[in-house]
Amino acid sequence: MREFDYVVIGSGIAGLSFALKAAEKGSVAVVTKRGLADSNTAWAQGGIACVTSEEDTFDLHIADTLAAGAGLCHEDAVRTIVTEGPARIAELTAMGMHFDRRGAPNGDTELDLGREGGHSKRRVLHFRDSTGMEIERTLLEQVADHPRIEVMENHMAVDFITTGKLGYAMENSCVGVYVLDEATGEVETLRSDVNVLATGGCGKVYLYTTNPDVATGDGVALAWRAGATIANMEFIQFHPTCLFHPKVKSFLISEAVRGEGGVLLDARGRRFMERHNPQRELAPRDIVARAIDAEMKRSGSKCVFLDITGKPADFVKSRFPNIYETCLKSGIDITRQPIPVVPAAHYQCGGVKTDLNGEASLRGLFAIGEVACTGLHGANRLASNSLLEGLVLAHNAFEKSARNRPPRVAFNLPEWLPGQVTDVDEMVVISHNWEEIRRLMWDYVGIVRTDKRLQRAATRLRNLHAEVQEFYWNFKITTDLLELRNLVTVASLVVDCALSRKESRGLHFTLDYPEPDAAKFLRDTTMRRT
Repeated sequence: MREFDYVVIGSGIAGLSFALKAAEKGSVAVVTKRGLADSNTAWAQGGIACVTSEEDTFDLHIADTLAAGAGLCHEDAVRTIVTEGPARIAELTAMGMHFDRRGAPNGDTELDLGREGGHSKRRVLHFRDSTGMEIERTLLEQVADHPRIEVMENHMAVDFITTGKLGYAMENSCVGVYVLDEATGEVETLRSDVNVLATGGCGKVYLYTTNPDVATGDGVALAWRAGATIANMEFIQFHPTCLFHPKVKSFLISEAVRGEGGVLLDARGRRFMERHNPQRELAPRDIVARAIDAEMKRSGSKCVFLDITGKPADFVKSRFPNIYETCLKSGIDITRQPIPVVPAAHYQCGGVKTDLNGEASLRGLFAIGEVACTGLHGANRLASNSLLEGLVLAHNAFEKSARNRPPRVAFNLPEWLPGQVTDVDEMVVISHNWEEIRRLMWDYVGIVRTDKRLQRAATRLRNLHAEVQEFYWNFKITTDLLELRNLVTVASLVVDCALSRKESRGLHFTLDYPEPDAAKFLRDTTMRRT
């Protein structure tokens, strides 16, 4: 057993920000199942929404967030995160984060602010079209060789250790975690009174996603098995514009392209968004994604097109260098040709239910970033609010954990007992179940839903869950097996939450209940394992 003052699972903007602050107070273990830089944060293109200009106000940002959230945002959460944002951005800038700037009339430079769907003002700070990668670079430079931070790469959390499972007669608390060392196959026991989930989302639960391969919903599954409350998992955001190309996987075409004047065209080259919403291409993501889905189904086309050729070529190349180069390698010159795009699973608006300090319902457990459900996003996330939430909640979670950390109680945590297991004999079983879950979710639990499709998904997922559990108990665990176990758990939570919401709201749209029902469903969908 190894003891730390803080254990952080995940290495994106939330996890690394928390780790750097916590290292001021004690020892920190950062557990990440791939390399330290492999996170959802690194894939973020658009930027961080934050009030920084004289033309913008906190009230405007709050109003935009509440409107996008379709009535389910917690206004106290929105106000806290929006108003505390500038101080956290200042800290990130002080670490060396570079945001794009442009010349001001007085000869100085000012922040080059982008605008995305649902925003009434330009307020998105960005670094070209690779903001997340620049954030990761900044934070990793601070973490590197930090004397109080131990980085455990290629280690995957298996399960939390709780006093309830250990049989202690006290309030159920999280007191540690079992972690698989992928290199050796051994499971280590980490002991801590402050366990922080910062594992990102669950995009890989769907067949088509903008997320990296690491996004398998591990944090939500870990918290669920430990007994923490989960909320609003029916609200999975589909990004309207993922590159449609047979040789390119999961490449996002940033919403900022539409913010800078890009227009959506159908297969015959005609604009169509004005038929769906007066804000056209700048409508909130759920509206744009459903509009594209409807156009594709109506015409039978495999994609639609995003056209930015109306802007000067030099502007497009300098503002979107990563998108330009990636598309060019695929034979698409975006300064001359429209980009073929389709919707894809993008962001998990629900997650582990927490307060504004990141505290979960289970004592000793915090959740920050995309894995958490703070109430900021409601039924639909406003573009570029997520990185801001990660920064603010990391700070608040650190402040709360440092302020209220109780004296450490000695626990003799048991070692991991593998039992009578053998090596996995047929990897094809894991890969087949993995593909079945993702196809099932895409076909039955996608942008548009029905009760019949959801019931079919629930029935098959119950059978898959039993198969995966049998596999888990009979074979030596691997990262692939653990990801499959987490994937089927999270898929089931998405379906169960969707079945319980008999209305259409935000990202949850069902043909059986096409209108919102404020009388019954103006509330979070919460679930807890009993």
